[in-house]
Amino acid sequence: MRFPKISRSLRQLTTHVLAIALGVVLAVSTLQVLPSQAEPAPTITAGDTSNLIAQRQSPATAAIGSTSFVTAAVNRVGSAVVRIDTERTITRRVDPFMEDPFFRRFFGEGFSQQMPSEQLRGLGSGFIIDKSGLVLTNAHVVDKADKVTVRLKDGRTFEGKVQGIDEVTDLAVVKINAGNDLPVAPLGSSTNVQVGDWAIAVGNPLGFDNTVTLGIVSTLKRSSAQVGISDKRLDFIQTDAAINPGNSGGPLLNGQGEVIGINTAIRPDAMGIGFAIPIDKAKAIAAQLQRDGKVAHPYLGVQMLTLTPDLAKQNNTDPNSPIQIPEINGVFVMRVVPNSPAASAGIRRGDVILQVDGKAITSAEQLQNVVEDSRLGQVLQVKVQRGNQTQQLSIRTAELQNAS
Repeated sequence: MRFPKISRSLRQLTTHVLAIALGVVLAVSTLQVLPSQAEPAPTITAGDTSNLIAQRQSPATAAIGSTSFVTAAVNRVGSAVVRIDTERTITRRVDPFMEDPFFRRFFGEGFSQQMPSEQLRGLGSGFIIDKSGLVLTNAHVVDKADKVTVRLKDGRTFEGKVQGIDEVTDLAVVKINAGNDLPVAPLGSSTNVQVGDWAIAVGNPLGFDNTVTLGIVSTLKRSSAQVGISDKRLDFIQTDAAINPGNSGGPLLNGQGEVIGINTAIRPDAMGIGFAIPIDKAKAIAAQLQRDGKVAHPYLGVQMLTLTPDLAKQNNTDPNSPIQIPEINGVFVMRVVPNSPAASAGIRRGDVILQVDGKAITSAEQLQNVVEDSRLGQVLQVKVQRGNQTQQLSIRTAELQNAS
């Protein structure tokens, strides 16, 4: 009776021994297949430390470093970004009904003078460009304001005086008297900006002060006509950094914390699309506003449309079209402003502008830029096609009086 018990014990012992042996074999084979996991840690010398750290960094850490480049950029410019509050008093128009002598006698002569006024308040952003207290912002932020208040990031507030406004480029310069030791935003260059570069928007969107958003430069030279602002003469930087009401006038920064643009516009029918005025354009306009208080813009006086052969063909094949258009590339004149330089030179509705000073013109934006870059009073030689004939006309530019 004892032999079966001993036999069973021996079998159990043998099974355990075989299991242990099998585990050892598997462990050894694993070490042979994956030797790198079993190698001892290398000895670190002073020269090897940087290489080891670089190997252990994640791709994101290696790209931006241990401190966010956004933080560094904002710290560099943040104290120079300001909030701009505006106030404007408007008086409601008197109802013509109340101007009737009968009702004036009935209600009293002073009734029409008691019509209530309304206080309109606005909010925008800006940034200091000079230690003396010059602030650059958008024209639409301070236009027609009765009172401008500039609030610094440290909480100080100053009354601002508008030194100059240019509605055509939507830029304005405001002066505050706060001594000569103000923080100044470092201005970069928009000439070197490329699609895909980092874009950092700083400002006070919707009244949330000192807000920062991050994105990239989506595209360059987006014309104001394409954006839907036909009364401006601008080529915008387009970005997907979030821009909201109240961001207007604030800086758009590159990854080094330099101002490359001025946040200006958004598309209400789109998300993640904002537009900024290139800083190189803003520098030139700001200098003129400081010196003269305004900027003179030359103009011709035509309402125009980019013409292509396909567009002309679509028009010409429409039986209800009132006019046949040459199927060529150029700028189609839709309207001529009365008493304008174009009208004086003999430009007519339906003309197609082909060249200016011998240079081919293929888009309305191109023609607008040529005129903008000309001098006031400069005579431009304009080649137009009228029907089947071409003509050479001389147009002397004049000053655009009011964009609004």
